[in-house]
Amino acid sequence: MQDKGHQDAVITVVGHDQVGLIARVAGLLAESGINIKDISQTIMNDMFTMIMMVDLSRMNGDIRQLAGQLEALGRTLEVSIRVQHADIFDAMHRI
Repeated sequence: MQDKGHQDAVITVVGHDQVGLIARVAGLLAESGINIKDISQTIMNDMFTMIMMVDLSRMNGDIRQLAGQLEALGRTLEVSIRVQHADIFDAMHRI
């Protein structure tokens, strides 16, 4: 069970690999007061994929604002970046 002080979310990044991709996403999260709790990334045939578990409890703003900022960054970097609250992610992936 998740601690009430934590508001976890899952962020996914998918696109062609490029220098500075992790740094740019992590920088935006840091500027927003978001802590990265866990990160997994891999590159397969130049296709970059990353999944991050983040804590939104000290975030500046709300998840809608964050989603917009991440989507804008994704357009700039020509990758897909999505954020989803962990509770919704868990519910969607339960059988």
